[in-house]
Amino acid sequence: MMSLTSHVPDLSPVSWLAIFAVFSILVHNVFFCVAEEIKIRRHGGRAPRFQSWIPSEFVAGLVFLWGITRHALRDDNIKFLHNCFHRARQTRKHPLTFEVSMLGRRTLFTADPGNIKTMLAAQFDSFGKGQRFRADWFDLMGNSIFNVDGHAWHESRQRLRPLFTRQRVSNLECFERHVQQLLPFLNEGQTVDMKDLLSRFALDCSADFSLGRQVDSLTCRNDDFFEAFERIRRTQSLIERLGPLNFLIPRSQFRRDLDTIDMFMRPTIEHAISMPQVELEELGKADRDWTFVHACAAISRDPKFLRDELMTVLIAGRDTISTTLTFVFYELAKNPQVLADLRREIEETVGIHASARIPTYEDLKRMRFLSNILSETLRLYPNAPFNIRTALKDTSLPCGGGLDGSGPIGLGEGTQVIYSTHLLHLTPELYPPNSPDFPPPDELSPNRWRSWTPQPWTYIPFNGGPRICIGQQLALTEMSYLLVRVFQRFSRVELQMEKQTFHSTGWSRIGDAPELAERFITSRLQMASEITLSPRGKVSLAFFH
Repeated sequence: MMSLTSHVPDLSPVSWLAIFAVFSILVHNVFFCVAEEIKIRRHGGRAPRFQSWIPSEFVAGLVFLWGITRHALRDDNIKFLHNCFHRARQTRKHPLTFEVSMLGRRTLFTADPGNIKTMLAAQFDSFGKGQRFRADWFDLMGNSIFNVDGHAWHESRQRLRPLFTRQRVSNLECFERHVQQLLPFLNEGQTVDMKDLLSRFALDCSADFSLGRQVDSLTCRNDDFFEAFERIRRTQSLIERLGPLNFLIPRSQFRRDLDTIDMFMRPTIEHAISMPQVELEELGKADRDWTFVHACAAISRDPKFLRDELMTVLIAGRDTISTTLTFVFYELAKNPQVLADLRREIEETVGIHASARIPTYEDLKRMRFLSNILSETLRLYPNAPFNIRTALKDTSLPCGGGLDGSGPIGLGEGTQVIYSTHLLHLTPELYPPNSPDFPPPDELSPNRWRSWTPQPWTYIPFNGGPRICIGQQLALTEMSYLLVRVFQRFSRVELQMEKQTFHSTGWSRIGDAPELAERFITSRLQMASEITLSPRGKVSLAFFH
């Protein structure tokens, strides 16, 4: 009779160790999956899952990762996610949330206002940027207010809030300096690339406000600094897009570009740190020589703190303002009647041509039509088309779970949720029926804001809740000021671009007619949904008196 041990293969100790290691990993993964499923069910259920042609969660994750990356590189990730939400609608009634597991990481995508409200406000302490996000952005933003959670975020917010008071925002001298540098480039009838000009204008303004230094990327074409900023933005966008695969991205040029920006800021930071506290406090009471770096130095003498906060202000101030203004000029060129109405308001408030005077902060606040133009542009072109939150503890989202999609979704600690402000703003159910007072939502119509107020959490161009953009009023003031000064001089702006048609096929529909997102995307210039939403390529315009 054969013994039981006769069936055991004669393996070396190393082989047995390898078998034990593989077995342990498998057992660990099984227990992890079971524990994760228990957490999810304890707090709700799952959202509709992204489906592939092979019924495997792992394969579906690979298909999704390939799809979102491929479509992002072609600038049609809005279409890709719109179609994903449509597939989710086929399994449940709730169409605005789905989930996918990418290389073992469960990630949710949502454009549901209830879920967004929960993350940004109702359960604010349960959600934050998270460790993965912080690691991806650390080289660029460090421990700035943009990149931290909890007590560190609250402390940073409290320290920085006084730096964006009305007293600081209403000081328009900085903007006037750079407007006067921009206007000579807008010659009568001459075609200009407005995207490039406004990127340089916004960078110059941002550096002036934050550092008190002149980059002069407009007038002196300081392209080393400007191009370093451009490459940083593109690389960081790739890091964000590739998620768990972003380790494949070469970063040597990225680090050299960061060094270029750091070297530019370093002398100013060192000088501010060396100033006596009493001198910084006295400077804080003045308007003319006050800068963001002096205010930060009065708060802390840590050069890393100053560097991180200054980098955040430089990038946010440049990208947010330049892209929104580019879209404003593009839409005004397409809608001459809107521009005529704006000029009428400008003339009545601060005059035009020979009778023009420099607007004050109070003038800008009185110009309701100008404010409506900015609100309408930000509705159609939100600065951050995508944003992210991470569950800081086991919790739930209120919408998208259950058999009918109306129940909660359970989230384990560390689960990431990507929410799309752009698709939120392009959700047809969130708008009233078309009428003379409310044209179709894909059309630019500033007058809709006279009688329409968006429902809470359906319009969030500057985010919402406690982490709402701290520089919102500064950005709106700078954009308003530039528009007034330009159209005090010019009466007309025209597109100097051929009509473009992008991504006109492959959209999922409920019926035969195109939906809101499809109508909007296919009727505009090509857009890149990167860190910020921006036009792809040049935006060629010509101005006329």
